[in-house]
Amino acid sequence: MKKIIFYVAVFTCTHLFSQKNNTDLKLYLNCEYCDEDYIKQNLDYVEFVRDQKYADVHLLFRTQENGSGGEIYEIDFIGQNNYNEIQDKLSFSTKVDDTRNEINELIIKYLKLGLVRYWVKAGMEDKILVTTTKVMPKGTEEKKVSDPWNRWVFNLGARGYFNGQESSKNRYINLSVTAKQVTEENKFYLRLSLSDNKSTYTFSGVDIISNQKSHSVSVYDVISINNHWSTGLFGAVGKSTFSNKDLYVSIKPALEYNFFSYEESSKKQLTIGYKIGAVNNNYIEKTIFNKTSELLWEHDLSLGGSFQQKWGNVTSEISYQSYLHDASLHAFSFYLGTNLRLFKGFSLDINGNYNITDNQVNLAGGDLTLEELLTAQQQVKSGYSYFFSVGLNYSFGSIYNTIVNPRFNF
Repeated sequence: MKKIIFYVAVFTCTHLFSQKNNTDLKLYLNCEYCDEDYIKQNLDYVEFVRDQKYADVHLLFRTQENGSGGEIYEIDFIGQNNYNEIQDKLSFSTKVDDTRNEINELIIKYLKLGLVRYWVKAGMEDKILVTTTKVMPKGTEEKKVSDPWNRWVFNLGARGYFNGQESSKNRYINLSVTAKQVTEENKFYLRLSLSDNKSTYTFSGVDIISNQKSHSVSVYDVISINNHWSTGLFGAVGKSTFSNKDLYVSIKPALEYNFFSYEESSKKQLTIGYKIGAVNNNYIEKTIFNKTSELLWEHDLSLGGSFQQKWGNVTSEISYQSYLHDASLHAFSFYLGTNLRLFKGFSLDINGNYNITDNQVNLAGGDLTLEELLTAQQQVKSGYSYFFSVGLNYSFGSIYNTIVNPRFNF
């Protein structure tokens, strides 16, 4: 038995501490939304490593939504170690109806294109095959793509869920229609939404019913002034039983300044925005301020930023909102989301928000019953709300992570 234990220990240690000697190009894949298994299975003559320190090339992916509802992918090819002098960037766009497989094929195509210079420097010329499309004769005009929709994109949505047990059941239905047109000069967005959420709780033969309904129409129109300034108009009409609003109408002009150029928006943004406008509310029940309807003027100020670099990403925003007739009716909101790679194998995740709400002018007057409180049929007074999560990750062991083995789903 002692001999068996000894051989098992030697065998295990051999597997734990041996690193294979591989001359393939070492890559670090920095992409939160990529299908890593597909990339590893379809990209040859490379070795993926789990820590960017060991990589010859750091592949940093960034995405932004394009006008058609698809995504613009930007890939930074960051040479390291013996490849420091090679720094490249490639970009491509996907369509809203592209399948996951079509997107994967595009990613592989552009990864191969971007890695050619690194493979050449690594002495792998005999592994590379280059094909090109036929060049149009000089003087031939390129045929312009005709767009019968003039960059308009429409979406019809319907979703619902139903669940229950012996003492309770729940039904949620949502219908939506959106229309969007995005150009470099203008961005227009229209959304119609209807939702119905009904829950039934049975206790001692008595049914307690909670029903929340909301209808809304939102219209946004943003105009690009230059590479730093934008202006817009934001409007909304709707109703909400939860918010005690039988009908609300709001319209707010807005101005935004980006301290960085919008051309760099996939890498970094730092914006300050201001909105000011009117809101007219008709209430279902008389409010705590004894109002059945009122016209309010309010303004919003926000400062937000996002950065995505080799070391990770950070997104944050601070906002302030108040009514002009009474500055004591105000709200503050703080948000922070980060993913930081601090050092070898160690990363930190922080996500959270905190809201101070002293502006709930829509609250219904009178006392809520215990049933209404427990089933959240109406909004209740709350001076604050928060959410916070923090996580630490540390990994060690083999630096290689190229092999894909999906057996038993782990």
